[in-house]
Amino acid sequence: MNDLTIVLDAKSQIPLYEQIYYHIKKEITEGGLPFGRRLPSTRKLAKFLQVSRTTVDLAYGQLVSEGYVEARPCKGYYVCDLEGICSLSPESPRERKEPVKPDSGCLYDFSPRGVDLNSFPLGAWRKISKEILMEDNTRFFQLGEPAGEWELRCTIADYLHQARGVLTSPEQIIVGAGNDFLLMLLCVLLGNGRILAMESPTYRKAYELFDSLSCTVRIAGLDESGMRIDSLEETGADLAYVMPSHQYPLGIVMPVKRRMQLLEWAAQKEGRYIIEDDYDSEFRYRGKPIPALAGYDRRGKVIYIGTFSKSIAPAIRVSYMVLPESLMGIYDRRGRRISSTISRVDQLLIARFLNEGYYERHLNKMRAVYKSRHDALLEAMKPFRKILTVSGENAGVHLLLNFQNGMTEQEAVSRAEAESVKVYGLSRYYIGGVSQERQTVILGYANVTEEAIKVAAGRLEKAWL
Repeated sequence: MNDLTIVLDAKSQIPLYEQIYYHIKKEITEGGLPFGRRLPSTRKLAKFLQVSRTTVDLAYGQLVSEGYVEARPCKGYYVCDLEGICSLSPESPRERKEPVKPDSGCLYDFSPRGVDLNSFPLGAWRKISKEILMEDNTRFFQLGEPAGEWELRCTIADYLHQARGVLTSPEQIIVGAGNDFLLMLLCVLLGNGRILAMESPTYRKAYELFDSLSCTVRIAGLDESGMRIDSLEETGADLAYVMPSHQYPLGIVMPVKRRMQLLEWAAQKEGRYIIEDDYDSEFRYRGKPIPALAGYDRRGKVIYIGTFSKSIAPAIRVSYMVLPESLMGIYDRRGRRISSTISRVDQLLIARFLNEGYYERHLNKMRAVYKSRHDALLEAMKPFRKILTVSGENAGVHLLLNFQNGMTEQEAVSRAEAESVKVYGLSRYYIGGVSQERQTVILGYANVTEEAIKVAAGRLEKAWL
C-alpha cells in the first residue's frame, strides 16, 4: 500500500495532522485497514498528500500512542490487532466553534486542578494491563506488602534519584492511594500534640486534613522566596508543610538559600521535620529543573511526598512518601498495621509504565503540550498588561493575574462568568483568618486548548477592558 486516499481541507479549523489521524483511525476501526496492513511511509504519504513530513509524523505518532498502529524498527508502521476491544466507533472531527459546557456552566473553564486527559497514553496503558493479566499469576490477588509492591518502590527510588535528585532506598518508600491517605498515615506516625506550620494561601485540602486530625495548625508568613524562617520560628512549630518546587497556589519557586535555611531550622531541634509536597515538579518552563528539597537533606529531616495524579491522571490515585530513616522504626510499629490501599495489579502497571519508558515519553509529550498552552496564555494576556501583572508563570499548569486597576477579585470573577469564562479567585486558598492583600484570580491551562485560550481571552477583553 503506497498511499491513502485522504481528502484534506486546508481551510478547516481542524489541524491537518488531526484530519489524517481521524481518517486512518476510522479506516482501522471500520475494517478498511485490516490487522497487519502496512501503512505508507511518512515520506511517501507526505509527498502524496502534499503536506510536510512533520504533519504525517504527528498523525502517526498519535495513532501509535493510542495503540491503533505499531512502529516496527526498520520496517515501518503496521495496523495493530484490535480484537476484543469494545466501543471502537471513532469520533469524527468537527468544526470547534463553541465547546460543550463543562460542569461549571461556563464555556471556558480555567480550573487550576485540570489535567489534559485527551493526551492520556491509552494504548500503552492497555498493552501493559493486558500483559500483566495474561501472566496468570495468582499472587496479584493476594494481600501485598503494606508499604507497596517492591517492584514499584524500587522503580520510584530510581526515578527520584534521576529526576529529582533524591537519594533513598526502596525500604523508605510508602505507596498509597493519593496524598490524602499518605498525610493521614503520616499523622498516625508522628503522633498527637504536633504543631504544624503552613503558608497562607496554601493547598486547602491539606490544611483541612491536618486541622481535622491530630495537628495544631499555625500560619507562617511568606515572601517572594516562600515560607519565612523568622515567622516559622514564631509559630513554635515542629513540623513545616511546604511546596518548594512550585508553591500552591502562588507558584513561588523556593530558591536554594531559603531551602538551606529551612533545613537548618529543622536540624536545630530533635523531632522537627519538613513535609515536602512535590505535587507537580515535572512541569517547568524556564531554566533547568530544581532538585527537590529532599535532595539537599543530609540529616534525615525531610518527609517527601510525590504523586502521579498530575503527570498521568487524577484517577490513577498512586502517590508515594519517602520517610527519613529516623521514622522507619515508628512505621514498623504503627504503619505496617495498615494494609496497602492500591491493588497490586495497579501498582505493577505503574512500575512497568515507568520501567519500559512510557512515562518518560508521556512526560516529554505533556511538557510540550503544556508549554504551548502556557505560551499561548501568556501571549493572550498581553492586552491586559495595563491593568494587571502576571505571576507564577514559570512552572506548573496555572498562573495568577494580579489586578492593579482597582478591580476586585469578586468583580473580576463575576465579569468573566458573565462572558461564560470561569476563573478562580485566590481568596479561597487563604486560611486561618489571614486576609489577602491583593486582588488576584487564577487561570489553569492544562485542560484548555490553545484555540480555546484565544477565544476565551477575547471574551475576557470584553469583561475586563
